[in-house]
Amino acid sequence: MLNHIVLMGRLTKDPELRRTATGIAVASFSIAVDRDFGKTESGDKETDFIDIVAWRQTAEFVSKYFAKGRMAVVSGRLQIRSWTDREGNKRRNAEVVADNVYFGDSKRDSDSQGSYAAPNAFSAPAQSYAAPYADSYAAPSAPAAPASDFAMIEDDDADLPF
Repeated sequence: MLNHIVLMGRLTKDPELRRTATGIAVASFSIAVDRDFGKTESGDKETDFIDIVAWRQTAEFVSKYFAKGRMAVVSGRLQIRSWTDREGNKRRNAEVVADNVYFGDSKRDSDSQGSYAAPNAFSAPAQSYAAPYADSYAAPSAPAAPASDFAMIEDDDADLPF
């Protein structure tokens, strides 16, 4: 069986970070997701408000770097919770248990909306992961062209099969 869901939407409020009795982090938030199809009679797109639950490191990441209005891409599974309320009525709730949460916009884009002010999480320079494998997977090097001019390619097309 397959239960995988990917959603993209804006947070409707700041994530709420809590801890279980054993100290495990859990964050709850909801996102507003516009439907790709159909419009209301007034011409507006319909929006679904979806509850999201993130656990452990994902919960801490979300609570640290996401805020109301920030675009998020959530990947996870759909879960239906059943419980009994105070009056004894049986209730059900659908929510997404997030495996991964990604930025759906850039910090610059969200700053223009005025609702996000978290520090840049990716300020470290990018590493080159190809360097350790350069010796074993190196492509043959071509002669360098002169810096000020283009090099002439000396190929004969006579041996091409077409």
